[in-house]
Amino acid sequence: MFTLEFYETENKIVPLKIFLDELMQDDKALFAKVIRDMELLESKGNLLREPYTKPIEDGIFELRTKQSNNIVRVFFFFVVGKKIILTNGFVKKTNKTPKGEIEKAKEYKRNYERRKL
Repeated sequence: MFTLEFYETENKIVPLKIFLDELMQDDKALFAKVIRDMELLESKGNLLREPYTKPIEDGIFELRTKQSNNIVRVFFFFVVGKKIILTNGFVKKTNKTPKGEIEKAKEYKRNYERRKL
């Protein structure tokens, strides 16, 4: 079993929580599936592979959730000690993952490592 932790900025902002709160308001079924997939990630950790997770770059992975025609991606990275840091998420509207979302996840990872490791 792994521990899931939401990334928090130095200003106490939790990007993924903001995204999930909005998703819960917009699409409860999709929100529920994202939570279920997060629970699966928590139980399987680095053994969870495609189609549920996929490596992106620089130690960043994506949790891949699909509910009918809607697709959500949640970025995360691993920390020693069976810990997974969930950084940010978005509803995917195009075939390609927006570079800006990946860059945010990479910046959050660098920031976390600078402050916590």
